Amino acid sequence: MTLELHATPEEVMRAVEALQTFGQARQIGEKTLFGLAVALEECGSNIVNHALQRDAHQSFHVVFEHTNDAFVIELRDRGPEFNPTRAATRKPQADDDDLPGGWGIQLVRRYTDDVSYTRENGENVLRLTKRLSAPTGQK
Repeated sequence: MTLELHATPEEVMRAVEALQTFGQARQIGEKTLFGLAVALEECGSNIVNHALQRDAHQSFHVVFEHTNDAFVIELRDRGPEFNPTRAATRKPQADDDDLPGGWGIQLVRRYTDDVSYTRENGENVLRLTKRLSAPTGQK
């Protein structure tokens, strides 16, 4: 399934809803779908807010792929080159000493099994993969 989305927060949520519908139709477990939705919302929001600067005239693409053993979300945008996989793993500090930023990629890493990035033909291409090792609907 491929979606073309405008660079707005509402379109990110439309993608999340489409993911949930797509996943439920394929009997993906609720816990797995929740994690994928969190990862998609985070990555989509970063594209909208940072790469495309909330310019609703710009668009980005989201693709959902489901096989027997994996669920893949691919996000493509024409924003400035940015590889989120290079972000270092952050460790929480004391509440009053904790700096904002950089936590989104940690959520994405938590809820997916693989995060890969390439730059292809002027596009950022981010692939989020969740392995489905348990029988469909059991995870």
